[in-house]
Order: sequence, then structure tokens, then C-alpha cells
Amino acid sequence: MAVENTSIKDAQDRMKKAEQSLEHELGNIRTGRANASLLDRIKVDYYGTPTPVNQMTSITIPEARVIMVTPYDKTALKSLEQAILISDLGINPSNDGTAIRLVIPQLTEERRKELAKDVKAEGERAKVAVRNVRRDAMDDLKKGEKDSTYTEDQLHDLETQMQKVTDVAIKAVDKIVADKEKEVLSE
Repeated sequence: MAVENTSIKDAQDRMKKAEQSLEHELGNIRTGRANASLLDRIKVDYYGTPTPVNQMTSITIPEARVIMVTPYDKTALKSLEQAILISDLGINPSNDGTAIRLVIPQLTEERRKELAKDVKAEGERAKVAVRNVRRDAMDDLKKGEKDSTYTEDQLHDLETQMQKVTDVAIKAVDKIVADKEKEVLSE
């Protein structure tokens, strides 16, 4: 008989958030290919309000290494260009009067290897987060046994379920990291 426990469900949700956070962080790593998520962290001063680029523009990728950013309001073009210039993107925008072109430079082999290391480091941070969630859930389960909420056998079953949930989350993190590494190392 499997014992249901909210600690396991909560842990599963928190592990899912760690995976999503990893995907978000890896989305910000430049790979030599155009990716609209590169612009996610950039905010433009739009009539005195810091506005995310994706809320005030149409972002298209006409070629593999080109991002085309077209503001809905053409008067925002200059402030958009300025925001991209001062960001940590490291790409010079090309303004043609109606849109901004961002040409993603080709990465060197050395830079690709550095990025692959960064990807692995982010993956390790995500795994640590998953393990911390497991540790917290295991502590909750042990408290439940001490409080006589469930028996020692039920605790063992719950710990086994928790380990299975953790293994699934770790495999998911490994797959995300492997996919991003492959993307970074390929040309």
C-alpha cells in the first residue's frame, strides 16, 4: 500500500521549479545561434517605465544568427537601441530606422568549451537545489514518524517514493544540460 504524503508532492513541485529555473538560466547563454530569450532580461525606458523588450516589440529570427527586433511604437526605437547597447549582451545593434538587427557572432572553439563548462556548472547548481529539496522533504517525513503520523514501514515507503521523485528530477536536469551542451558545442 502506497502512502500519500503532501511533503512528496510539495518536493516534486519545488524540484520542477528548479528545472524551470535551470532552463531559464541556460536560455540566457549565447550559443552562436539567434534566440529571442537573449533579450528577456533587457528592459527599455519607455515613457519613464522600465518595460521588457518582449512586451513592446515583435521579435523575429529571419536567419540562424540574426534577431530582428521591431518596436510596435517607432518612437521607442532609439531607447530600445540604447537599452541593448548598455546591456551585458555584447552585441552591437544595427538600427535601420524601423527595426533593430542583432547579428550573433560566431563562437570560437575555446569560447564554446567555456560555455559548456558554464552549462555544467548551472546543471550542478540545479542538482544541488533538487538535493536540498529532497533533504527538506526527508526531514519532514522523519518528523512525521516521530509524531506518530505514520509507522516506520510507512516512513520507509515514503522515503523510497521521495528517492524515486529525486531520481526523476536529476535525470531531467541531466537531459536539459546535455541538450544545451550539444547546442553550445555544435556549430
